[in-house]
Amino acid sequence: MTATSTAPRTTTPPTPVASGNSLTSGRIPTWGPWAVLAGSAALSGALFGIMSLAPGGSFNIAGWAVLAAVVYLVLITVTSTLIEGRRKGVDRLVTGVVVIAFAIAMVPLVSVAVTVITNGVAGISGQFFSSSMRNVVGEGGGALHAIIGTLMITLAAAVISIPIGIFTAIYLIEYGQGKRLAQAITFLVDVMTGIPSIVAGLFAYALFALIFGPGIRMGIMGAIALSVLMIPVVVRSTEEMLRLVPNELREASYALGVPKWLTISKVVLPTALAGITTGVMLSISRVIGETAPLLLTAGVATSMNYDLFGGRMMTLPVFAYSQYMNQGIPASAFVDRAWGAALVLIVIVMVLNLVARTVAKVFSPKLGR
Repeated sequence: MTATSTAPRTTTPPTPVASGNSLTSGRIPTWGPWAVLAGSAALSGALFGIMSLAPGGSFNIAGWAVLAAVVYLVLITVTSTLIEGRRKGVDRLVTGVVVIAFAIAMVPLVSVAVTVITNGVAGISGQFFSSSMRNVVGEGGGALHAIIGTLMITLAAAVISIPIGIFTAIYLIEYGQGKRLAQAITFLVDVMTGIPSIVAGLFAYALFALIFGPGIRMGIMGAIALSVLMIPVVVRSTEEMLRLVPNELREASYALGVPKWLTISKVVLPTALAGITTGVMLSISRVIGETAPLLLTAGVATSMNYDLFGGRMMTLPVFAYSQYMNQGIPASAFVDRAWGAALVLIVIVMVLNLVARTVAKVFSPKLGR
């Protein structure tokens, strides 16, 4: 018998290959971008601090913020590219640009809010909400007549524009597909969306001047001027919401023999109710602060007026404008009342937006069972 001997095999371990995949490269720690941001702010702050030591120099906050943002974008992009790879570096660059753009957009909003709150608190008092400017020439008085006028004129404008806007949008989506009339209405709505507010005021004034004669001023004129500005916003928002309603819901209703008008009222509109409500509230918020058309139509008044069809009616935007532009003695009282009216107007707009969000959340279609 012949014995067969086998030599043991030796295995050579594979040589590690350096990975060049940028998706699996090193990672910057979570605190890394914040450290880079802090370093960029410190570096630019030191530079502008040295420049402010010059005679007559001062620390430029805006220049410091711009330079810090630029230095941060450069440093985070270079650092991320070297450590994490090119793709992640580009991603961090774009993310930084987006965040900086958001911060820039928030600067005027925060600045306006802080300025109005700081200056408006001085003009807010119990008398401000309980009295008008009747027979008041200096200190004292309030904006009750302007608050009531704003609410009444805005409510009347909403009563006029909301039905017209919703029914117009229903026609465009449900009945006017491909028709020339629908195309013409869409074109006119687009044109109305971009008209200046003063044009709406001139239209309402000219309309009533032809009927009642020149020099007429009434609250209903301001409501009509505001409705001209509201209608295109309501039409556009309602139109977009109706487009989002699935056609399957309409077809299922038609299959059950339900007429088209009943399908629209019982299926389509309830489904889009949340979005329609939000659009309506946004249109109200858009016109409630208009000043120019109300100056031409509703005019200026110092007394209470609850009649939209009789006499001049004061509104908060016009009240703030008139108090600031026609300052008496002492001037601080007029300025405080103007800032107080601006603060009340902002609070009203904020409440309307909160109501719109609440309604949209309550009436939005529920996805769960």
